[in-house]
Amino acid sequence: MDLEERLAQVVRNTEEVVTREEVRALLAAAERPKAYIGYEPSGSLTVAHLITVGKIRDLVAAGCDVTVYLADWHAWINDKLGSDLERIRACGRYVEAAFGALGVDAERVRYRWASELTGSSEYWARVVRVAKATSLARTKRAMSIMGRGEEESDLDTSRLFYPAMQAADIFELPVELAYGGMDQRRAHVLAREVAHHYGWRVPAAIHTPLLSSLKGTGRMDPVGADGAGKMSKSDPGTSVPIPSPPPEIAERIARAFCPAKQVDGNPVVEVVRFIVFPWEGRLVVDRSSAHGGPVEFADPAQFVAAWTSGALHPQDLKTAVAAALDRLTAPARQYFADHPALGPTSFAPPPSGGPAG
Repeated sequence: MDLEERLAQVVRNTEEVVTREEVRALLAAAERPKAYIGYEPSGSLTVAHLITVGKIRDLVAAGCDVTVYLADWHAWINDKLGSDLERIRACGRYVEAAFGALGVDAERVRYRWASELTGSSEYWARVVRVAKATSLARTKRAMSIMGRGEEESDLDTSRLFYPAMQAADIFELPVELAYGGMDQRRAHVLAREVAHHYGWRVPAAIHTPLLSSLKGTGRMDPVGADGAGKMSKSDPGTSVPIPSPPPEIAERIARAFCPAKQVDGNPVVEVVRFIVFPWEGRLVVDRSSAHGGPVEFADPAQFVAAWTSGALHPQDLKTAVAAALDRLTAPARQYFADHPALGPTSFAPPPSGGPAG
C-alpha cells in the first residue's frame, strides 16, 4: 500500500479523525506506527464490537503495530463484574479469544493488561502528572468515558482516578494513534491536552460510531457522544451478545426498534451502515416475489435511498440483518462451542451464597 491507501484504510468507516493531517504525517514517518484500543473487560461482547474488530483489522492492514489494552484495573474501579478481578481477567481472556475468532490475527496484535503497568511507580508518577495538569471539573466531565455521569464521582473516590489513568496509559505504552468509539473521545482529547501541557508527543486519534440500543434511543436522533442510548452489555435487551444462536439473533433483531424510512437513531439501519457494508460490502435482502423479490444493495447510499423512499419494508430489512449477523458471528459461535471454558460462562457470577469477589 502507498501512503494514501494506508491513510484510507485507517480512517475508513470512522466518525471522527483527530486529525487527518496528523494521521497522514504519522503514517508517512513510521512504517509501523504504534496504535492501541483500550478495552474494559466487563461482560459479553455484542455485535457492536464487530465495528471494533473491523477497525483493528484495518489498522493491522495499514501496517500499524496494534495493542489491545485489557484494562482490568479500570474495570475494577468501574465496579464491573462485581469488582472481582478474577472474573474481570477471565472476561479479558474471553475478549482475546473472541477477537481472534472474529479475525484479529494474534500474530499481528499484542494484548497487554493494565495490571502490567500498575505495578510500576513510574506509571503512577505519570498518573499524578496527568492529574496535576487536569482540573477536578475537567476530570468529572471526562467521567462519560466510564459510562458514568459527573455526579457519580461523588460516590467513590477511585472513579476520579480513571480519566487520569486512561490518559497515562497512552503515554506509558506508548501510543501514537489512539482508537476508540465516540464515547472515548474525551479521554483522547484529555491525553492530547496533557501532552501539549508537558511537551509530550501528542497522540492522533480515530473514533468509530456507536450503535444505538435495539430498544431505540427514545428520540429522533442518534446515540450521544457520551454513549447514552448505545448498545450495552449491562442491558441484554439493547444488544445481541457474542456468541448467540441463530434463533436468538433473529428474535432480538425482530423486536428491535426500526421505524420505516427513519435513519438517525435506527439501530437496524445502523447495523447495515456500520457493520454489514464494512464487513460484506453489500446487503442482500432475500424477500418473496410477492414483496418485490430478492434485492441486493451495492453501497450504503443506494441502501439509504431505498430505505428512506419506503421501497424496503422494516420486516424484510430485519430478516436480512439477522441473516448477516448470523454469518458474521458464526466463527465465534463455533469457536466457543469448541472451547466453552473460554466463553462467557468463564466470568459468570458465583452461585448464590458463594464467595464474594
